[in-house]
Amino acid sequence: MQTITRDQLASHRVPPHSMTVWWLGQSGFLIKSPQGRLVVVDPYLSNSCKAIGDDAGFDMDRLVPPPLEPSELVDVDLYAMTHSHGDHLDPETLAGYRAAGGRGPYVVPAETVEKLQQLGVAPEQIVMTWPNKIHKLDDLWIRATFAIPLGADDLTHVGYIIGVEGGPSLYVTGDTAYHDLLAEAAAPHRPDLLAVVINGAFRNLSPAEAARLARLLDVRVAIPCHYDLFPDNSLPPQLFRTNLKLEGIGDRYRQLEHGVPFTYQRDQAQW
Repeated sequence: MQTITRDQLASHRVPPHSMTVWWLGQSGFLIKSPQGRLVVVDPYLSNSCKAIGDDAGFDMDRLVPPPLEPSELVDVDLYAMTHSHGDHLDPETLAGYRAAGGRGPYVVPAETVEKLQQLGVAPEQIVMTWPNKIHKLDDLWIRATFAIPLGADDLTHVGYIIGVEGGPSLYVTGDTAYHDLLAEAAAPHRPDLLAVVINGAFRNLSPAEAARLARLLDVRVAIPCHYDLFPDNSLPPQLFRTNLKLEGIGDRYRQLEHGVPFTYQRDQAQW
């Protein structure tokens, strides 16, 4: 793991036609564009889920520390969440970010809007989104896409496709079960990279289903996530690599390290 600071995020330069991605653990990602725009998706930078897991009989005590403090996110241009579960909308991460001066805007689906307001976020800082809704920020854009939720406590899950004008795009699935509509919804936008959940025990995509999605989308890079933090919700990411090999695209596997920047150039794609 590599620690990230606010200054490092600010000083990191992204080449033209590229994007830089930092994995924060679980389904959390930072994405930076060549013009310096910075988006964070689903940052979980605390251990707040431990108490939730204890109440439900699951071990959710995080296995590794977060790669940055919530206050280091204060300069992000957009704070996006796929849904309202605690490892995606983390109240402690949100509180640390807001205490440092962070004010969004927050791009979130409907039930997460309500949860943010309950946590004291002003309505004018919240932008509600839904599948196919696109938000632009200079040379960077973020489009919500289809997802299937875990349960009835939040039925408005989305994924996000984040792209750079003239450059690559990254599809972050968020929590979702498998459905053919996942590929049908994302395919027209031709994501170059896929950051996909692989923890099937919690009604998310299994490694085999995640690999099938990667093949259907013909992504250049397939990145597993949401397997790494909780003892009762983890598995070896190599299972995803094995299934990519079975799908005939094992060479597209890429395992990111927490906090280590990964830069991808669009001209690397073999379209």
